[in-house]
Amino acid sequence: MKPLFDEIDRKILKFLIGNARMPFLEIARECGISGAAIHQRIKKLEDSGVILGSRLIVDPKKMGFDVCAFISIRIQDPQLQLRTVEELKRIPEIVECHFITGTYNVMVKLYCVDNDHLMKTIFNCILPVPGVSTTQTYISLNEAFQRQVHVDCLD
Repeated sequence: MKPLFDEIDRKILKFLIGNARMPFLEIARECGISGAAIHQRIKKLEDSGVILGSRLIVDPKKMGFDVCAFISIRIQDPQLQLRTVEELKRIPEIVECHFITGTYNVMVKLYCVDNDHLMKTIFNCILPVPGVSTTQTYISLNEAFQRQVHVDCLD
């Protein structure tokens, strides 16, 4: 289903994706409409679920998390998937969780201080979760880039 928004909404999204703290009046000037119209349009985008919120992004390495890893997890019983994911959600090192296709059912992204912390997280926190049968771990050597979905990709 294609989102229902016009060129002004696209401009608003581009500005907010580039800088979520950009003042609404500045966006209004750039779009050539009133501040009240910007507020209404942003509210509409939030209400429709296009904008899910805004957040502060921190650099994990600067906080001391030197290891980023992706772990593929096989859940032995498909009926345990949701319960298993709820348990994984309780592990603070895990920052993302995705249902995936292929040999594994779920892939998580996590940050750890070092490899020892990663090993303890796998053996003491992930493997004991009911439903987890096997895992495969991939350590990220360096993040090449990160970005939000780009509005121009809808064309």
